[in-house]
Amino acid sequence: MHMSTKQIIADKLQAAFSPSFLNVIDESDKHKGHGGWREGGETHFRVQIASAAFEGMNRVARHRALNDLLADELASGVHALALEIRSDSEPDPRAARVAG
Repeated sequence: MHMSTKQIIADKLQAAFSPSFLNVIDESDKHKGHGGWREGGETHFRVQIASAAFEGMNRVARHRALNDLLADELASGVHALALEIRSDSEPDPRAARVAG
């Protein structure tokens, strides 16, 4: 069975970071007609992840860790990753906006 790119990304992140929160969203349809878009989607993803693994890492190091992990996907069709990465001790920025 062919696994979707979304599922592959989620599985890799789960295995590497044991996240307390993980959401992988295929946003390809929002980018129709833009660079990198192709029929069938699976080109643009948003990753929302929280894990103790990111404690003490700065934003650049966190992005590098995810980009390195997903290098195969980025090389084979994933055009863009929007990353929202936080450690378990950091508040969810969306929760703060809702409460505020």
